[in-house]
Amino acid sequence: MESLKLTCYSGERRRAGAAVAGNGLLDLYATAEIAASIQLRDTQGSGLRQHLRSGRSLALSEDLPLLTVAVDAGPRIEAVLEQALAMTTPGLVTLEPVRLLDGDGSLTRLTPRLPGEEIKLTVHLGQDEQAYQIPAYEAICDLLYRRCIAGATAVLGVDGTVSGRRQRGRLASRQAGVPMMVIAVGSADQILGVLPDVSGLLRHPLLTLEPVRVCKRDGRFLAVPDRPPGTAEHGMARWQKLTVYTSEAARRDGQPVHRVLARRLLSAGISGVTTLRGVWGFHGERAPHGDSALRLAHHVPAITIVIGAPRRIPGAFAIIDELTAERGLVTSEAVQVVRAPPAGPRDEPG
Repeated sequence: MESLKLTCYSGERRRAGAAVAGNGLLDLYATAEIAASIQLRDTQGSGLRQHLRSGRSLALSEDLPLLTVAVDAGPRIEAVLEQALAMTTPGLVTLEPVRLLDGDGSLTRLTPRLPGEEIKLTVHLGQDEQAYQIPAYEAICDLLYRRCIAGATAVLGVDGTVSGRRQRGRLASRQAGVPMMVIAVGSADQILGVLPDVSGLLRHPLLTLEPVRVCKRDGRFLAVPDRPPGTAEHGMARWQKLTVYTSEAARRDGQPVHRVLARRLLSAGISGVTTLRGVWGFHGERAPHGDSALRLAHHVPAITIVIGAPRRIPGAFAIIDELTAERGLVTSEAVQVVRAPPAGPRDEPG
């Protein structure tokens, strides 16, 4: 099914009228019965004001960045777009075309693929789902690892919807039913070949596919980020997204690589950096690992997302390239920018 992924980057305490923007978005998606949505809290990043923040040290009164993703058929996403924009002003909002698979993950509607094409697979599921008496996200990562997929990371949401039903985490609870995503990257042949088995691990499978370019894997340079055309459909700007998959164990100057990376990018005047801490995953040859108790741990995976205008990406990639000289998985993909945040003093449009 031809579908869209709508991603809104906003502050946790930013208000849209009488409602907090994050809650308002999920209320909107629940009312519209969007197929799947998930809200993720950024553990560090420059945010709209280009001040580095960290989820480890922030007080509850501070404004943690949020990333909210919604996936459904194109017309259903377009129907909620205007309200989503109003709720997240002035945050970054992007649209990405995806292939949405449900049921048995049938390949009959997929367009032909080119040899060597790479794909990002995102699996939407609940934190409480089980497969073979272990958490389903662990089972999915184990399966992908055995099939030699380049990497996979499971991230836990704080809120979201599944088939229009609100599923949110609560303090002092087991967080049963809270939405999760497993994000995996591999060749088209590998990803498409494993889809039926991934679907078979879930009660109600919901998966999306997107084309990506793998730029680095385990320190090995493979390709430069592909510069997209300047404009997309309906005159929207086309920017680039770099995604860096590392872990808390990957260090530079005694600090996790993802923290050093965020600081270096901000110092270089590159904003639009989001860091998500995973709970399980792998990249390269190391077996899946993480923290099954869903607490912060030394070896949990981390995902750093950098979004910017094409002319900003070479500078960002140079920093990423240096900091992933030995470990890490780096991908590049194009995104349609529905609304860009106001330019900071060192981040003029271009």
